[in-house]
Amino acid sequence: MTLVAMKRSRILTALAMVASWSCSALASPESDFWAWFQREEPKLFAWETDQERVFDSVGAAMHRVNPDLTFEFGPVEGGKREFVISAGGVQSAFPAVESLYRAAPSLPRWIWIKFRPRRSMSFDVSMQGKTVKPDDVRFTMVKDGDKVGITLFFRDFSESERMKFAQIGYLFLDQALGEYAVETQVGFIEFMGQESKHAAKASPLLDLPNRFDAYWQRK
Repeated sequence: MTLVAMKRSRILTALAMVASWSCSALASPESDFWAWFQREEPKLFAWETDQERVFDSVGAAMHRVNPDLTFEFGPVEGGKREFVISAGGVQSAFPAVESLYRAAPSLPRWIWIKFRPRRSMSFDVSMQGKTVKPDDVRFTMVKDGDKVGITLFFRDFSESERMKFAQIGYLFLDQALGEYAVETQVGFIEFMGQESKHAAKASPLLDLPNRFDAYWQRK
């Protein structure tokens, strides 16, 4: 190899190393996730055909970004499907939701949503064999510092199943108010039975979204 050739070879090697370093520097957990999502997009769009495998794979991919992140698939409407990026109710993971949302690519069949949005209150919620109808839940709402405290009162509530009722309650609150509002505007959250003396002034759960919005509009 001539001296000129050797110099040229070293320059090309150096340039290749710089290019490789630059690509590594630009890589991030967020970009890696979306690159994976685009590779798997056909399977993810048709997730109902292999639900368990798809959920496991998406969960694993999101946990590489942040272990508290979770997700939801919406139904196909007008040829598009919603993909919700959620912090799973963990406020410390909110920045990770924002970062992953900002890095999302534009894909024609997908609508990206950050944080679980408000949903229709017409659906029952089930958890570990326990099913509760929205009509079976009432609430009270009181000032709690610069936030509001909410107590949910369940029909047929039992202390032995408190954890189930609490999980169901949090899901109802996310449906009624949206994940972001629950974590940033709601203070204490309590769960009781409707036989409690505190339930005397409780209102139907279906009234919560409007009452909550009216409270903040008055502030």
